[in-house]
Amino acid sequence: MQRFEYQQVRMGVETRLVVYAPDEACAVAACRAAYHRISELEAKMSDYRPDSELMLLCQRAVNRWVRVSRELFYVLWRAQKLAAQTAGAFDITLGPLVLLWREARRTKQLPDEATLNEAKARVGWQKLELSLRRRAVRLAIAHMRLDLGGIAKGYACDEALRTLKRFGIRRALVQMGGDLVTGEPPPEQSGWRIEVPGLDGQVQTLWLCRRALATSGSTEQYVEIGGKRYAHLIDPRTGLGLTRLTLARVQAPDGITADSLATAACIMGAEGIDQLKRLYPHATIEVQTRD
Repeated sequence: MQRFEYQQVRMGVETRLVVYAPDEACAVAACRAAYHRISELEAKMSDYRPDSELMLLCQRAVNRWVRVSRELFYVLWRAQKLAAQTAGAFDITLGPLVLLWREARRTKQLPDEATLNEAKARVGWQKLELSLRRRAVRLAIAHMRLDLGGIAKGYACDEALRTLKRFGIRRALVQMGGDLVTGEPPPEQSGWRIEVPGLDGQVQTLWLCRRALATSGSTEQYVEIGGKRYAHLIDPRTGLGLTRLTLARVQAPDGITADSLATAACIMGAEGIDQLKRLYPHATIEVQTRD
Protein backbone atom coordinates (compact mmCIF):
# COMPACT_ATOMS: atom_id res chain seq x y z
CA MET A 1 0.00 0.00 0.00
CA GLN A 2 1.26 3.47 -0.92
CA ARG A 3 0.43 6.79 0.72
CA PHE A 4 -1.18 9.51 -1.39
CA GLU A 5 -2.26 12.98 -0.26
CA TYR A 6 -4.34 15.60 -2.08
CA GLN A 7 -5.62 19.08 -1.19
CA GLN A 8 -8.39 21.12 -2.78
CA VAL A 9 -10.66 23.91 -1.52
CA ARG A 10 -14.21 22.82 -0.74
CA MET A 11 -16.87 24.61 1.34
CA GLY A 12 -14.45 27.52 1.67
CA VAL A 13 -11.69 25.56 3.44
CA GLU A 14 -8.66 23.48 2.54
CA THR A 15 -9.90 19.92 2.18
CA ARG A 16 -7.22 17.27 2.62
CA LEU A 17 -7.49 13.61 1.68
CA VAL A 18 -4.84 11.14 2.79
CA VAL A 19 -5.27 7.59 1.52
CA TYR A 20 -3.38 4.33 1.27
CA ALA A 21 -3.97 2.63 -2.05
CA PRO A 22 -2.28 -0.05 -4.16
CA ASP A 23 -1.40 2.46 -6.90
CA GLU A 24 -1.85 6.08 -7.94
CA ALA A 25 -4.63 5.37 -10.43
CA CYS A 26 -6.75 3.82 -7.70
CA ALA A 27 -6.03 6.73 -5.34
CA VAL A 28 -6.82 9.38 -7.95
CA ALA A 29 -10.13 7.77 -8.96
CA ALA A 30 -11.30 7.40 -5.36
CA CYS A 31 -10.25 10.88 -4.25
CA ARG A 32 -11.75 12.50 -7.35
CA ALA A 33 -15.06 10.84 -6.46
CA ALA A 34 -14.75 11.97 -2.82
CA TYR A 35 -14.14 15.59 -3.84
CA HIS A 36 -17.09 15.38 -6.22
CA ARG A 37 -19.29 14.15 -3.39
CA ILE A 38 -18.26 17.11 -1.22
CA SER A 39 -19.04 19.47 -4.11
CA GLU A 40 -22.51 17.94 -4.40
CA LEU A 41 -23.14 18.61 -0.72
CA GLU A 42 -21.79 22.15 -1.01
CA ALA A 43 -24.33 22.82 -3.76
CA LYS A 44 -27.06 21.71 -1.35
CA MET A 45 -25.90 23.27 1.94
CA SER A 46 -23.89 26.43 1.21
CA ASP A 47 -25.15 29.72 2.63
CA TYR A 48 -22.75 31.66 0.38
CA ARG A 49 -24.29 30.41 -2.87
CA PRO A 50 -27.69 31.99 -3.58
CA ASP A 51 -28.65 29.05 -5.79
CA SER A 52 -27.89 26.35 -3.21
CA GLU A 53 -30.75 24.12 -2.13
CA LEU A 54 -30.51 25.62 1.37
CA MET A 55 -30.80 29.25 0.23
CA LEU A 56 -33.63 28.47 -2.18
CA LEU A 57 -35.39 26.68 0.67
CA CYS A 58 -35.23 29.85 2.78
CA GLN A 59 -37.12 31.67 0.03
CA ARG A 60 -39.69 29.00 -0.81
CA ALA A 61 -40.60 27.37 2.50
CA VAL A 62 -42.24 30.32 4.27
CA ASN A 63 -45.52 28.99 5.70
CA ARG A 64 -45.53 26.09 3.24
CA TRP A 65 -44.02 22.62 3.14
CA VAL A 66 -41.14 22.17 0.71
CA ARG A 67 -39.70 18.73 0.01
CA VAL A 68 -35.89 18.60 0.19
CA SER A 69 -33.11 16.18 -0.70
CA ARG A 70 -32.32 13.25 1.53
CA GLU A 71 -28.95 14.73 2.53
CA LEU A 72 -30.27 18.17 3.42
CA PHE A 73 -33.18 16.77 5.40
CA TYR A 74 -30.87 14.53 7.42
CA VAL A 75 -28.56 17.41 8.35
CA LEU A 76 -31.51 19.63 9.26
CA TRP A 77 -33.00 16.82 11.36
CA ARG A 78 -29.74 16.28 13.23
CA ALA A 79 -29.41 20.01 13.80
CA GLN A 80 -32.93 20.35 15.18
CA LYS A 81 -32.41 17.36 17.45
CA LEU A 82 -29.34 18.99 19.00
CA ALA A 83 -31.11 22.36 19.20
CA ALA A 84 -33.88 20.78 21.27
CA GLN A 85 -31.37 18.94 23.46
CA THR A 86 -29.41 22.13 24.19
CA ALA A 87 -32.38 24.51 24.52
CA GLY A 88 -31.23 26.40 21.45
CA ALA A 89 -27.53 26.76 22.27
CA PHE A 90 -27.00 25.05 18.93
CA ASP A 91 -29.20 26.85 16.43
CA ILE A 92 -28.95 26.79 12.63
CA THR A 93 -31.49 29.62 12.26
CA LEU A 94 -28.84 32.15 13.38
CA GLY A 95 -28.18 33.14 9.76
CA PRO A 96 -29.49 36.74 10.11
CA LEU A 97 -27.13 37.29 13.05
CA VAL A 98 -24.22 35.70 11.20
CA LEU A 99 -24.74 38.24 8.41
CA LEU A 100 -24.58 41.05 10.97
CA TRP A 101 -21.31 39.63 12.33
CA ARG A 102 -19.82 39.50 8.83
CA GLU A 103 -20.85 43.12 8.30
CA ALA A 104 -19.34 44.09 11.68
CA ARG A 105 -16.12 42.36 10.71
CA ARG A 106 -16.03 44.39 7.49
CA THR A 107 -16.95 47.78 8.99
CA LYS A 108 -15.49 47.32 12.50
CA GLN A 109 -18.83 48.51 13.93
CA LEU A 110 -21.45 46.67 15.95
CA PRO A 111 -25.06 46.75 14.70
CA ASP A 112 -27.35 49.22 16.43
CA GLU A 113 -29.99 47.90 18.82
CA ALA A 114 -32.87 48.17 16.34
CA THR A 115 -30.98 46.26 13.65
CA LEU A 116 -29.95 43.60 16.14
CA ASN A 117 -33.48 43.16 17.45
CA GLU A 118 -34.90 42.92 13.93
CA ALA A 119 -32.44 40.13 13.11
CA LYS A 120 -33.13 38.33 16.38
CA ALA A 121 -36.86 38.35 15.57
CA ARG A 122 -36.10 36.13 12.55
CA VAL A 123 -34.10 33.65 14.64
CA GLY A 124 -35.27 30.68 16.71
CA TRP A 125 -34.96 26.96 16.16
CA GLN A 126 -38.66 26.48 16.93
CA LYS A 127 -39.46 28.53 13.79
CA LEU A 128 -38.06 25.69 11.65
CA GLU A 129 -40.43 22.72 11.23
CA LEU A 130 -39.62 19.31 9.77
CA SER A 131 -41.99 16.65 8.45
CA LEU A 132 -40.37 13.23 8.46
CA ARG A 133 -43.27 11.70 6.52
CA ARG A 134 -43.03 14.28 3.74
CA ARG A 135 -39.25 14.77 4.03
CA ALA A 136 -40.19 18.43 3.94
CA VAL A 137 -39.39 21.70 5.66
CA ARG A 138 -41.50 24.69 6.66
CA LEU A 139 -40.40 28.10 7.98
CA ALA A 140 -42.67 30.03 10.32
CA ILE A 141 -41.81 33.56 9.15
CA ALA A 142 -40.32 35.32 6.14
CA HIS A 143 -36.67 36.29 5.73
CA MET A 144 -35.29 33.51 7.88
CA ARG A 145 -31.79 32.36 6.94
CA LEU A 146 -30.40 28.95 7.81
CA ASP A 147 -26.67 28.50 8.41
CA LEU A 148 -25.15 25.00 8.51
CA GLY A 149 -21.62 26.18 9.25
CA GLY A 150 -21.53 24.25 12.52
CA ILE A 151 -22.57 20.87 11.14
CA ALA A 152 -22.27 20.52 7.34
CA LYS A 153 -18.49 20.08 7.12
CA GLY A 154 -18.57 17.19 9.56
CA TYR A 155 -21.24 15.50 7.47
CA ALA A 156 -19.28 16.16 4.28
CA CYS A 157 -16.23 14.47 5.84
CA ASP A 158 -18.38 11.44 6.65
CA GLU A 159 -19.70 11.26 3.11
CA ALA A 160 -16.22 11.63 1.60
CA LEU A 161 -14.98 8.74 3.74
CA ARG A 162 -17.96 6.61 2.67
CA THR A 163 -17.15 7.38 -0.95
CA LEU A 164 -13.53 6.29 -0.50
CA LYS A 165 -14.71 3.03 1.06
CA ARG A 166 -16.92 2.34 -1.96
CA PHE A 167 -13.73 2.48 -4.02
CA GLY A 168 -12.10 -0.06 -1.71
CA ILE A 169 -10.00 2.46 0.23
CA ARG A 170 -10.41 1.98 3.97
CA ARG A 171 -7.13 3.44 5.26
CA ALA A 172 -8.02 7.10 4.87
CA LEU A 173 -8.21 10.49 6.55
CA VAL A 174 -10.49 13.35 5.48
CA GLN A 175 -9.92 16.84 6.88
CA MET A 176 -11.91 20.02 6.24
CA GLY A 177 -10.60 22.91 8.32
CA GLY A 178 -11.14 22.00 11.96
CA ASP A 179 -13.07 18.81 11.15
CA LEU A 180 -11.58 15.44 10.32
CA VAL A 181 -12.66 11.82 10.17
CA THR A 182 -10.49 8.74 10.01
CA GLY A 183 -11.00 5.25 8.69
CA GLU A 184 -8.65 2.35 9.24
CA PRO A 185 -5.16 3.41 10.35
CA PRO A 186 -2.04 3.52 8.17
CA PRO A 187 -0.22 0.20 7.71
CA GLU A 188 1.46 -1.08 10.87
CA GLN A 189 0.01 1.80 12.92
CA SER A 190 -2.61 1.75 15.66
CA GLY A 191 -4.13 5.02 14.49
CA TRP A 192 -3.66 8.31 12.68
CA ARG A 193 -1.31 10.66 14.55
CA ILE A 194 -3.00 14.04 15.07
CA GLU A 195 -1.42 17.02 16.88
CA VAL A 196 -3.81 19.55 18.38
CA PRO A 197 -2.87 22.81 20.18
CA GLY A 198 -4.69 24.21 23.20
CA LEU A 199 -5.35 27.75 24.39
CA ASP A 200 -2.17 27.54 26.47
CA GLY A 201 -0.09 26.73 23.42
CA GLN A 202 0.58 23.18 24.54
CA VAL A 203 0.32 20.57 21.80
CA GLN A 204 -1.43 17.29 22.48
CA THR A 205 -0.94 14.17 20.36
CA LEU A 206 -3.97 12.01 19.59
CA TRP A 207 -4.18 8.66 17.81
CA LEU A 208 -7.46 8.22 15.94
CA CYS A 209 -8.90 5.12 14.29
CA ARG A 210 -12.44 4.99 12.87
CA ARG A 211 -13.11 8.17 14.81
CA ALA A 212 -13.91 11.81 14.09
CA LEU A 213 -12.37 14.92 15.63
CA ALA A 214 -13.74 18.47 15.51
CA THR A 215 -12.18 21.64 16.88
CA SER A 216 -14.16 24.84 17.19
CA GLY A 217 -13.44 28.09 18.94
CA SER A 218 -13.14 31.85 19.04
CA THR A 219 -9.38 32.05 18.62
CA GLU A 220 -9.14 32.67 14.85
CA GLN A 221 -12.28 34.18 13.30
CA TYR A 222 -13.14 37.32 15.24
CA VAL A 223 -13.46 41.08 15.02
CA GLU A 224 -12.17 43.50 17.67
CA ILE A 225 -14.41 46.47 18.40
CA GLY A 226 -13.95 48.85 21.32
CA GLY A 227 -11.22 46.69 22.77
CA LYS A 228 -13.47 43.60 22.86
CA ARG A 229 -13.26 40.50 20.65
CA TYR A 230 -16.43 39.20 19.01
CA ALA A 231 -16.02 35.71 17.55
CA HIS A 232 -17.85 34.26 14.55
CA LEU A 233 -19.67 31.90 16.91
CA ILE A 234 -22.96 33.60 17.79
CA ASP A 235 -24.36 33.45 21.31
CA PRO A 236 -28.16 33.13 20.91
CA ARG A 237 -28.67 34.90 24.23
CA THR A 238 -27.03 38.15 23.07
CA GLY A 239 -27.22 37.86 19.29
CA LEU A 240 -23.53 38.76 19.16
CA GLY A 241 -20.34 36.78 18.75
CA LEU A 242 -18.77 35.12 21.77
CA THR A 243 -16.52 37.51 23.67
CA ARG A 244 -14.63 34.97 25.77
CA LEU A 245 -11.75 32.94 24.40
CA THR A 246 -13.11 29.45 23.89
CA LEU A 247 -11.73 26.27 22.39
CA ALA A 248 -13.80 23.09 22.14
CA ARG A 249 -12.51 19.72 20.99
CA VAL A 250 -14.77 16.73 20.43
CA GLN A 251 -14.05 13.15 19.45
CA ALA A 252 -17.06 11.16 18.28
CA PRO A 253 -17.96 8.13 16.17
CA ASP A 254 -18.69 10.31 13.12
CA GLY A 255 -18.02 13.77 11.78
CA ILE A 256 -21.53 15.18 11.93
CA THR A 257 -21.69 14.45 15.67
CA ALA A 258 -18.22 15.82 16.41
CA ASP A 259 -18.75 18.99 14.37
CA SER A 260 -22.12 19.93 15.85
CA LEU A 261 -21.11 19.07 19.42
CA ALA A 262 -17.97 21.21 19.14
CA THR A 263 -20.12 24.18 18.11
CA ALA A 264 -22.62 23.54 20.91
CA ALA A 265 -19.83 23.12 23.47
CA CYS A 266 -18.36 26.51 22.54
CA ILE A 267 -21.70 28.24 23.11
CA MET A 268 -22.52 26.35 26.33
CA GLY A 269 -19.01 26.69 27.77
CA ALA A 270 -17.36 24.47 30.34
CA GLU A 271 -20.55 24.46 32.43
CA GLY A 272 -22.39 22.67 29.62
CA ILE A 273 -19.99 19.75 29.24
CA ASP A 274 -21.74 17.46 31.71
CA GLN A 275 -25.07 17.85 29.91
CA LEU A 276 -23.52 17.10 26.52
CA LYS A 277 -21.67 14.08 27.91
CA ARG A 278 -24.91 12.65 29.27
CA LEU A 279 -26.58 13.14 25.90
CA TYR A 280 -23.65 11.70 23.91
CA PRO A 281 -21.80 9.16 26.07
CA HIS A 282 -19.73 7.90 23.13
CA ALA A 283 -18.19 11.35 22.58
CA THR A 284 -15.15 12.83 24.29
CA ILE A 285 -15.75 16.53 24.91
CA GLU A 286 -13.24 19.11 26.12
CA VAL A 287 -13.74 22.85 26.49
CA GLN A 288 -11.17 25.46 27.45
CA THR A 289 -12.23 29.04 28.18
CA ARG A 290 -10.45 32.22 29.12
CA ASP A 291 -11.89 35.72 29.59
